Amino acid sequence: MAAKAELPDPTLPRLARPAMVELDDTNPADPGLADAPPEAEGRAMLAAARLATRRASPLTRFAMWVFSALFSLVLSVAAYNFVTGLLTANSVIGWMAFVLVGLAVVVLILLAIRELAAIFRMARLDRLRQRAAEAHVKGDLKAARLVTADLKSLYSSRPDQSWGLARLAEREGDMMDADALLNLTETELMAPLDRAALAEVEAAARQVATVTALVPMALADVATALFSNLKMIRRLSEIYGGRSSTLGNLRLMRRVFTALLGAGAISLADELIGGYASGGVLGRLSRRFGEGVVNGALTTRVGIAAMEACRPMPFTAQPRPGTTATTSRALAGFLNRAKEAQS
Repeated sequence: MAAKAELPDPTLPRLARPAMVELDDTNPADPGLADAPPEAEGRAMLAAARLATRRASPLTRFAMWVFSALFSLVLSVAAYNFVTGLLTANSVIGWMAFVLVGLAVVVLILLAIRELAAIFRMARLDRLRQRAAEAHVKGDLKAARLVTADLKSLYSSRPDQSWGLARLAEREGDMMDADALLNLTETELMAPLDRAALAEVEAAARQVATVTALVPMALADVATALFSNLKMIRRLSEIYGGRSSTLGNLRLMRRVFTALLGAGAISLADELIGGYASGGVLGRLSRRFGEGVVNGALTTRVGIAAMEACRPMPFTAQPRPGTTATTSRALAGFLNRAKEAQS
């Protein structure tokens, strides 16, 4: 007996034609061409920027000053009573304690002097950069010669600048134009320092990207971003002739982050990661690797801004480093590792 054919249920809706989902041209079906995942926002660098630029309220600053003064007073009184008590009980041990306390005070004074010297050194670099820019604008040959002389004095004791100083000394007498002299000075003295500075920026970008991608611990990426950026800024200051100091480096990092935040540069601008998004690299990565790429790119942007802040001459004869190109070099190995992890 033939099986009875089942009729469709008339209560169910019928499709007049096959269901089709039309794709927008701006959102291609190929996942390799998709944009970066929305989670990749550079949260670590954004948090580091906010922490570096956060200003305490007047009440908080006053409270910190009061507690610092109280702590210093308590420490001084305790040290005084400790030394006088030992002198009363045992003169030999008491004098040893007196000498050690005196040495501690001397060390504190030397640290304070070093901090002030570093701040003055950075101020000198700022003045040189401003004078060089003014000499370029005005075409003042006399001012350009003074800037060149100050730069030669600044780098005279550095062995890595001996070749550039020698070439500059051979050719500067032939320069009878302010722009030509400043361009020669920048080419001979700044170009090697720029290469060393870019190497530090690329290393910091790789470190931040790697830790963000491979360490899923909360706040670890923020701490790494702050530490790496502070270390990078300290090295850039030393490369261009500054002094290493804690307060000076913190002030410089705050100034760099403040300038970038004020200009809206700490953000996912198209030109920042366009080289990756257009090629679909971020779209093929996981959220952590994508976040690492963005944090590394933002670290590169901070590093280039720090180079401009530490450099004693503005970028004129030498091209300003590009964020995308520098990030591409810095994260080349990182992206290869990410692709291997995803495959």
